[in-house]
Amino acid sequence: MCGIFNVFIMELSDHIEIHFRLLETQKRALRRLNLLTIEDILYHFPTRYENISDWKHVAELKKDDSAILYGTLSGLKTRKSFRSRVPISEARFTDETGSIKIIWFHQPYIAKMFRNGASVKLAGKVGGDAKSLFIANPEIEKTDSTPLDVSSSLFGNTHTSLLYPLYPESKGVTSKWFYHALKKIFESGILETIEDPVPDTILARYNLPKLTTALVWVHAPRNENDSASARKRFAFNEVFYIQLLKQRERRENDEKQSLTVTVDEKKIAEFIERFPFEATDAQKKAIKDILSDFKKEHPMARLLEGDVGSGKTAVAATTVYAAATSRPPRQDFGNLQIAYMVPTEILAQQHFESFIAYFKHLPIQIALITSSGCKKFPSKVNKGGATDISRTQLLKWVKNGEIPILIGTHALIQKTVEFKNLAYVIIDEQHRFGTFQRQKLVRKPARSERDSARSGGDNVVPHLLSMTATPIPRTLALTVYGDLDLTLLDEMPKGRKQIMTEIVLPDKRERTYEKIREELRTGRQAYVICPRIDEPDPTKALALQAKSVNAEARRLKKDIFPECNIGILHSKLKPTDKESVMKRFVEGDVDILVATSVVEVGVNVPNATIIVIEGAERFGLAQLHQLRGRVIRSNHQAYCFVFTDSKSKGSQDRLKALGQAKNGFELAEFDLKFRGAGELYGKKQWGLSDVGMEAIKNVKMVEAARNEAQKMVEGDPTLAKRSSLKKIVETKKDALHFE
Repeated sequence: MCGIFNVFIMELSDHIEIHFRLLETQKRALRRLNLLTIEDILYHFPTRYENISDWKHVAELKKDDSAILYGTLSGLKTRKSFRSRVPISEARFTDETGSIKIIWFHQPYIAKMFRNGASVKLAGKVGGDAKSLFIANPEIEKTDSTPLDVSSSLFGNTHTSLLYPLYPESKGVTSKWFYHALKKIFESGILETIEDPVPDTILARYNLPKLTTALVWVHAPRNENDSASARKRFAFNEVFYIQLLKQRERRENDEKQSLTVTVDEKKIAEFIERFPFEATDAQKKAIKDILSDFKKEHPMARLLEGDVGSGKTAVAATTVYAAATSRPPRQDFGNLQIAYMVPTEILAQQHFESFIAYFKHLPIQIALITSSGCKKFPSKVNKGGATDISRTQLLKWVKNGEIPILIGTHALIQKTVEFKNLAYVIIDEQHRFGTFQRQKLVRKPARSERDSARSGGDNVVPHLLSMTATPIPRTLALTVYGDLDLTLLDEMPKGRKQIMTEIVLPDKRERTYEKIREELRTGRQAYVICPRIDEPDPTKALALQAKSVNAEARRLKKDIFPECNIGILHSKLKPTDKESVMKRFVEGDVDILVATSVVEVGVNVPNATIIVIEGAERFGLAQLHQLRGRVIRSNHQAYCFVFTDSKSKGSQDRLKALGQAKNGFELAEFDLKFRGAGELYGKKQWGLSDVGMEAIKNVKMVEAARNEAQKMVEGDPTLAKRSSLKKIVETKKDALHFE
């Protein structure tokens, strides 16, 4: 199974193949799991444990026993009961000690789901009598192999564990394979060579086990307390390492210099007075925080987190005004420059138009750069509006410092885009950009190369404001954005009506369609959100059975709203087609836009007051809240109809929270508690492991890790005295992306 060569001394960095004979299927499976080295296997933790005291062999079974069995199936067939004609699946279950009859009533499909000879795990209650035992309606799941004997242990007779670890598997490597592999690794004596990077004083302070103890306890816990202690240690590790990385980055940022932004309080107040609405207290506080940062000698690093519709753009515009009206160093003419980066062209165009509205009374030039083209305001040929310009011309003006405000997509971080006096960078929807992309923009030359060289070069960096409308739980924000100060916009503009949210079960659909029709007749517009683009393949039993954009658009036009113009929007459309349908929707030519969650960010249509979300149980609460926010763009009453076919209490409770929570932050905390950060945001998005994601739920642990990291970096900024920790942090820097 996994024989071992004894020629080499085992080391953590060794490739698995050096010490284990692997079949080609096993090699592929390990690559799929991203396991390449001995260390990778040591840190491949069980997802759960089974109590092996509940396992039984067929020969041990007695009537009324509740048992877990491992073995194989044979004689699979379907039939109908003699009298009631109830459909039945039948099979024989066999292990090394004997066999027993298995029956599933009302489940004829089970005989088709499994093949004869399949290895399975059964859990159920024994019926019949001593002469003819059977198990009716047991739970069943496929396994790649039968588990180990109850008497087996990773550490022989000296360490007895009744908890059998179940690992993330892939075809070719099972939990049993990992069990044997770890046995070989532990027997090699490698644990004795592992240095614990976390100081003993910190471990003692939080009652955490040493690293080698934690590795034993996580793979072979004697009881649940062992497992919990080990996971607590590894969770602390992950958050602590990230905090060290973030605190070190923060300290490095604080050692940089920024270009001076002049803050004229009177002019700022006059700018805010021109808003077409009254600024909220939360907006005023956010503006004050940012302007205070501008006055400091080191560059700002701040995250502005605000609910959909809370007015982040107005905050950004006000602070941009302060920077754009400031002079470059040693000059009494010209302007400092601002780069405003957003994830989509639709959103870039939207912000460009918003900034024109905010700055049209001022002699300040604003430009837009995307992969589709470039625009500039004001225009000599289009009074009061913008005009298309060549990319070459725009880049020349930006490099000369003639364009103070440049809004764009990823096109902003291309090498050809050079600034003369870049003082301020704003990144909207922060989580949609990787760290590398953000750094490329932040590290643009602050002045011309000659001036930069004279003044210290890379030591001058712009202020950074990251913004997001995705509600992020405080613990997650403290961890993944540990190098940023946090400001919350937790207040909505006055006059904004709360969205009326209704959970709609199948029997209430027709009545809901009538409500929507009444609203459409008043001239309003609607979104209909579907989980899929195309219909699922009916021949694939495990395909996601959910509403699709294309099919739903056809159904709505034919059967529900034949009088309406219906458009579709999804990620497979060409950019020009997306722009076209959105333009028609904005202009009112499309009454109902059927789309995927691609509309989650970057759509602002004040006349759209209805959103229908199909298959709502398939979305996280944070995403549902984002989608719902599409219809909170005006003072008209807005409606969100959450369509679901799920009858599970968990889904129902979760969806009810959508209607009850006061804001997105409450929803994020609810989802974190009941679903976990991994499901809420996606592990790939943040670059955290399962253990790290679970740690985010524990605010005390996050704060403890943060405090310890701050103290350590204050006393040893480069971690020179902690070589093992420094090495880990450097590795994390490349591995963690927080996108």
